[in-house]
Formats: sequence, structure tokens, C-alpha cells
Amino acid sequence: MKKNNHARAAKLLRLRSGKSLRTLELCSGCGGMSLGLRTAGFALTAHAEADPVASTSYALNFAPSNPNARDAWSKPRDILTCPPQMLVSDFGLKETAETAFDVVAAGLPCQAFARIGRSKLGSVSGDANAFKKDARATLYRRFLKYVTATQPLAILIENVPDILNFGGHNIPEEICETLDKLGYISRYTLLNAAYYGVPQLRERLFLIAIDSSLNAIPAFPEPTHWIRLPQGYEGSRGFALKHVQKHASHFHPIPEAKKGLIKSVNIRDALRDLPFISTHFADPATMRKRHVSDALPYRAGRELSEYALAMRKWPSFETDGTVDGHVVRLTRRDYPIFSRMPHGADYPKALEIAEQLFAEKWTSFQPRSQRPREKSRAYSALRKQVIPPYDPDKFPNKWWKLDPTAPSRTLTAHIGKDTYSHIHYDSRQKRSISVREAARLQSFPDGFRFAGAMNAAFRQIGNAVPPLLSLAVASCLMRTLRQSRASDADGRRGMAA
Repeated sequence: MKKNNHARAAKLLRLRSGKSLRTLELCSGCGGMSLGLRTAGFALTAHAEADPVASTSYALNFAPSNPNARDAWSKPRDILTCPPQMLVSDFGLKETAETAFDVVAAGLPCQAFARIGRSKLGSVSGDANAFKKDARATLYRRFLKYVTATQPLAILIENVPDILNFGGHNIPEEICETLDKLGYISRYTLLNAAYYGVPQLRERLFLIAIDSSLNAIPAFPEPTHWIRLPQGYEGSRGFALKHVQKHASHFHPIPEAKKGLIKSVNIRDALRDLPFISTHFADPATMRKRHVSDALPYRAGRELSEYALAMRKWPSFETDGTVDGHVVRLTRRDYPIFSRMPHGADYPKALEIAEQLFAEKWTSFQPRSQRPREKSRAYSALRKQVIPPYDPDKFPNKWWKLDPTAPSRTLTAHIGKDTYSHIHYDSRQKRSISVREAARLQSFPDGFRFAGAMNAAFRQIGNAVPPLLSLAVASCLMRTLRQSRASDADGRRGMAA
């Protein structure tokens, strides 16, 4: 142990005595990672999240019932301006920053690291290297200062794979090299959520560090589900891993699923018991008045998949026959397109269908003399009523209709602005997914509540760590810590003998 032996020594005694490990999560969002940590047995002691709506959601789901405590848990905090000791004081902890926490976790903002985020930053600023100047790209250094101040026994970080290739720089390797000097053993790898029971092909980087005095090498969970990843993942991984040294680095080989495991959870099994939604086209005025918190009964007569049952029965988040989150986008023009799109179709196919719908509508004018003339204002207005305005060359993946037999594509924060990346597979419902359906695809239990209106709820879900993936990682970390504790106790008994 390189620094502050006393602080971590006291925490080692807590670990050996079997006490709950107190956890601080930074950049917590609405609490996807925290949910996995708590379910694995870690105690949620404090958190920091700059987004006020996400912080409110966190408090709705995790804060103690005491009203004063709830205020502390819902308060937004930016770790750039909130020092660790202020955080300790805000949560009423009767300790110092270096003694209050045993584990520090973070889902650091990924906008500057993800390639799609880099492109957007460059487009907005006109500077192709704008992502390197984005303040969020340096938050990991602030996180390391928190680690120095709090001296945890274990550290957990989640981010997008492209953080491994940030303009040619491998940031997780830099973090691990810093943690080496602080007295930790660190490893990082890529995990795909579909391998761990999440109905979504979401690949993310995880970094785990453990106090070196425990003599434990960080481990990562073995896959529990099998799927053959689409070919595009090889290219994405290749870009991310370009600057990762397979030897003489802290990189852990990526866990790969093997045939013989349970098949990955598909979209139909994930969503089929949720309410049938037709209000957006049958009664749009009522849909406009619906809130994220409004509940409806589950669909009757639907066979429950193991996944759906798990989402209904997650400990402390059980539901009693109703579930909330049934708000969807209202764009009447696109409903007929949604209905005709085949599963797995994207925007070019949607535009082709729209042209067919327009031709049908135009030829329906009888007699022919009543048809709007091409290039007339009436003709243009009619096209606008039917055909979306997006360029298929620029937005080929803007729309996508879910394939019910496979896991979903990755949900992103951008779904808060455009849910058409996830159009419901049931053509009768002719709509994009609801807030609750997005939560199901991200593995949030049905009893988990989201603050704010529809866009904010979608954004929180897209930004979150899938709770089931977090649970797999957190459970693996807990086993490592318990085994190191048991090994340490055996060693001390051996010495005494």
C-alpha cells in the first residue's frame, strides 16, 4: 500500500468483520449501477449527479424515507465543484472523506469518448478535435482525485469502449498506471450486456481496482447467455482496441459467450406482457395528458418469460399488477409507415414505404382532375403530410424497427430526442417504444421510478448502466473481496498456529 496505510487498514478491518461495504457513486445518473451494487450486497452511502432530474430519480429509488435525507439524496452535485468532504457533510456522515467509503464507483460521462459524440461535438463547433477539449473528457482525473481523498478498498468505472482510443490515447491504461502508484491492482475489459441477460447488444468498458494488500487480481463475470454478435461489433472492437497492448498492460481478455449457455433474451420475451398502447392514434388528446408516473395494468393472458418475471419481482422494486411509463411520441404522419415496416428495417426502407403511401394517397383523389399537380404547393403540402424529410444518405440508421426474435440495439441518451431508433415490433401498435419498454430493454425493474417528463426519462435510461450488467460485475467484485477476506483470515490463523 503506497499511501495512507491507516485509512485503508481500518477499512480492511471492516471487510474482515463482514460489515457492509459503504459505497460512493460519482456521476451516478438515475442509479443503474447503484441498483446492481446494492443488489449484490454493497451499501449505498452517498452519490453525486449533476443532472437535477436524474438526481431526483436516484432519490426516488434509493433515498431513506426521512424527508431531510431525501433532500440530500436528490440534490444535484457536480464533482468538478463539489469536493469530497462537502459530499460527506451533505449526506450527514459523521466521518471524514478518507474514512467514509469502502468502494468508489463511477459511470463517467461518455459524450466526449463515444465516436458518435465526438462527431456531434465536431459538427456543432466546426472543430474536428473539439472532443479533446470537452470538459467531460477530463473528469476521470477529477475521479482519481476523489480516489486519493477517499482511499477506497475497491474502485469500479464504466464507460464506452471508445475511451480506449481517445484520439490514440488509452485512458483506462493511464488510470490503471495512476492507481498502481496509489497502491491498487487494476484491470479493465469490455463486456456485452446481452451476455449477462440484458435484452440489448450494449458493449461497455469496465475497470476494477482492488487494494493491493488484499493480493487479489480483479476478475470479471463469465457470460451467462449466448449470442453470436453481429459483424459490426468486430469493427467497433477493432477501433477501440487499436491502442491496447495485449501484453504488459492492465487489459483483461474479453469474456466471450460459448454455445451451450442460455440463449440471449429477445425483445419479445422482454416486452410482450407490457400494456398494449394505441392511445396515441385512437385518442391522442388523452396521450398528451398522460404522465410517466401514470400506471396501467399488465396485459392479461400473456405468458410471462423468466426475464419479465424478474423485472416484476426485483427485490425492493416489486410491482402489484400495474406498471407506469406508458408515454410515446406523437407524430401522426409516421404511424402508417411504422405499421408497414418489416422487422429490422431502417430509414431507407421507411422512406420507400412512405413513397408508396404517398402514391396511394395521391391516386386516391377522384376524379383525376382533383389530384394536386406535381410541383404545386398543394402537391408539396401533401408530400409533407406523408413523407419524412430526412436524407437517407445522412440518416440511414435514424429509424429502426425492433426484431422481436433478437436483443435490441444499444439504447443511447439520444433516445430522449429521437425514439425512432427503436420502433415497436408490433405493427398493430404503430409507434416507437414507451418509457417503460426502454427501461425493460435496459433491465430496469418495473418498480423503478423515473422523475421528469418523457424526454428526460428516456435520456436517463439511455445514459444508465444496465442494472443486470451492473449486478453481474458487482457480484463478481463482491466474491473477489470475500474470497480475499477469507484467504486473509486463513493466512492469519496459519501464522497463529
